[in-house]
Amino acid sequence: MEQLQTGALIRALRKERGMTQRELAELLHVTDRAVSKWERNLGCPDVGLLPQLAQIFGVSMAHLLRGDLAPNIPEVGNMRRLKFYVCPECGNVLTATGGGELHCCGRRLEPLEPKPMDELHAVKVEPVEEDWYVTFSHPMEKDHYFRFAAFVGTERVLLVRLYPEQSGEFRIPQMRCGKLYLCCSRHGLYEVKV
Repeated sequence: MEQLQTGALIRALRKERGMTQRELAELLHVTDRAVSKWERNLGCPDVGLLPQLAQIFGVSMAHLLRGDLAPNIPEVGNMRRLKFYVCPECGNVLTATGGGELHCCGRRLEPLEPKPMDELHAVKVEPVEEDWYVTFSHPMEKDHYFRFAAFVGTERVLLVRLYPEQSGEFRIPQMRCGKLYLCCSRHGLYEVKV
């Protein structure tokens, strides 16, 4: 724990919320003198108080321990930097265009790194009416299937959840210039330019 930085962060977060030391102390069931000591770097909060502090201030315990919030530098509107994340526990699919940390089911998620399509993960994309008709021969079994498909265009993302025992086809609205991504439950993320 970076005591000097943690104390300064607690003070900054408390003031940001317009709280007094006494109000924070009452929420934590400690004395206002304890809060004063933390903020003056004369002591640290008990480890058992960290979850409450994190919840009160709306930050992660890791940030409290480090003593900084390391702000994200937004990368507004750049879809080329879109990253996909999949929770190994519940299967949630998350996306982000900027930096930062994404968590699900108590785990820090790492972005999936796209690979070029190979023979096993090949897809066929054809225009049909106003849609892209996507077909594939990849297995769709309970332990080996495509989790999702996503078309990333210049201004939007269209995500399609896929499920085991589903047929090897789906349709998505046509968009100009983009990439199609498919995520295999065993082998990761694949991309193909459309």
